[in-house]
Amino acid sequence: MEKKTVPLDTITRQEQALQFTSFDNDAALAIGNKIVEMAKADKVAVTIDVSVNRNPLFFHAMAGTSPNNADWIRRKSNLVNRTGHASFWVHTRAVERGQDFDNLPTFDSKDYAAHGGSFPIVVKGTGQIGTITVSGLAGVDDHAMVVRALKWYLKADDVPL
Repeated sequence: MEKKTVPLDTITRQEQALQFTSFDNDAALAIGNKIVEMAKADKVAVTIDVSVNRNPLFFHAMAGTSPNNADWIRRKSNLVNRTGHASFWVHTRAVERGQDFDNLPTFDSKDYAAHGGSFPIVVKGTGQIGTITVSGLAGVDDHAMVVRALKWYLKADDVPL
């Protein structure tokens, strides 16, 4: 089975393009519901978390997920909150540097996971205010699901997947 990869510069472009002018509870609900809708259409089960300042504004665990998914969300979003980058950006950079993404220096794997699926919520002029995180698929697919939902919400069809 061939492993799917996304170039680091593509993820960087996603981070730069998929930013908000404002973000509120209604945005969290719309994006969270869109991810649920996409997962159902794809016939996959995921857990979704949209948090601002570590406060969960949207959380949903689909049938077929487990408490493990909530822990993956915690660890992936911790990484985003600490680095300011999508968890898949950190993962991809580690792979490109030949590092073990499960054992990165200064990131205890009990609290941080450099696997795809958590994306920073950035408000232009303010900075990062939270995270949108999906868990349940391969990291590259968790990441792609968040990016697809953000492209839909922000009407950013030109952003690469």
